[in-house]
Amino acid sequence: MTATSRPLAAIILAAGQGTRMKSNRHKVLHPVAGRPMLLHLLSAIEELGAERKIVVVGAGRDQVEVAVAGHDVHIAVQEKQLGTGHAVAQAHDALTHFAGDVLILYGDVPLVSSATMRAMIERLNRGDEPRAVVLGFRPEDPAAYGRIVADPQGVIRKMVEYKDASSEERSITLCNSGLMAVRASDLFVLLDKIGNDNAAGEYYLPDIVMLPGATSAVIETEADEVAGVNSRAELAGVEAIWQRRRRAEAMRDGATLIAPETVFFSYDTKLGRDVVVEPHVLFGPGVVVADDVTIHGFSHIEGATISKGAKIGPYARLRPGAEIGAKAKVGNFVEIKKAVLGEGAKANHLSYIGDASVGAGANIGAGTITCNYDGFFKYRTEIGAGAFIGSNSALVAPVKVGDGAIVGAGSVLTSDVSADALALVRPRQEEKPGWAKRFRTKMQERKAKK
Repeated sequence: MTATSRPLAAIILAAGQGTRMKSNRHKVLHPVAGRPMLLHLLSAIEELGAERKIVVVGAGRDQVEVAVAGHDVHIAVQEKQLGTGHAVAQAHDALTHFAGDVLILYGDVPLVSSATMRAMIERLNRGDEPRAVVLGFRPEDPAAYGRIVADPQGVIRKMVEYKDASSEERSITLCNSGLMAVRASDLFVLLDKIGNDNAAGEYYLPDIVMLPGATSAVIETEADEVAGVNSRAELAGVEAIWQRRRRAEAMRDGATLIAPETVFFSYDTKLGRDVVVEPHVLFGPGVVVADDVTIHGFSHIEGATISKGAKIGPYARLRPGAEIGAKAKVGNFVEIKKAVLGEGAKANHLSYIGDASVGAGANIGAGTITCNYDGFFKYRTEIGAGAFIGSNSALVAPVKVGDGAIVGAGSVLTSDVSADALALVRPRQEEKPGWAKRFRTKMQERKAKK
């Protein structure tokens, strides 16, 4: 429920062709911070406890249905592109017998917060009960945006498209984002009253604001929050806005970002206090970082959990399923996938640890790999607490190394190793005195004859 305790529904318009994206992917499914734009909006709506969620699509319905599976979303189809008013009208059947408030949003305007949505609904239900609440903004360059003429209380006197505005109206900086809140009991009655007597022959949603009989209101938000995406360049711009906000939030919450502009977060990244993130670190989805962790530069982390006091990188890669224990160390050019590194364990150099468990305090030498894949199936490697794996070793899974065991450098391990045992898997070293000198002499003589 919203703060007004009235039922809430949301209509998200996503029927545009998105031709400027030049993509086979539906426009609203392009990701920002690792999450499709549409799901950013649905997440904000769900925070408000919306009872009904309708996405209006044109082409690309199948893609959208797959993306929103599990979100209890109704898909409505706008077969012909006859304007935003016509698109909203396609949600009629999905809102049958719904008596509450309706938010109208755009799938390619993904950064609108639940707080702003809540403010729109609260303004709709204030004592003067406006017909609609429009979300306005003041861009640095108003350009060709439609203008909103409003009194100091936010009551809208006129909304006008730029091409129809007078020079005085064009000097107004308050612009129309297109986002709106309306009572369900009014919405479709108002839509039935608007016409399409315009150059495009389309039914425009904003026209409901200027219908006679009641007034509407505007509330304002920052321009960044209503930034839209119609091209790859605009997608990059929205990504930049999101990342800038998230970096500021991380530092406000107690993390140190040495070069904030070089760190990239995903929508669900969680950082503890006193985390230090050096330059050029990328967080993919599904990362949880506990307190006092240091992540050195040029590391790539996705789907991983990092416990308190661990140190990662530089140039480390943690892939999905990596679980790094407290005070463990993952060093330069180490890749860990679907593996647990126990408390205080170390893999400091040039190693691959996949489908494995590494016990507390174990040491993985430089150049070690777990050979977890035979071309058909994956197998696990288990390394016990306090074990020591010598440099340049290959552990051919499935294999177990017991607690406290030592595997000599250069070993290719194909059998289990008992606890506290020493495993040496390499030929005995031999030496042939003078052989190298004789070989060089012979080869030099051969070369001289050519």
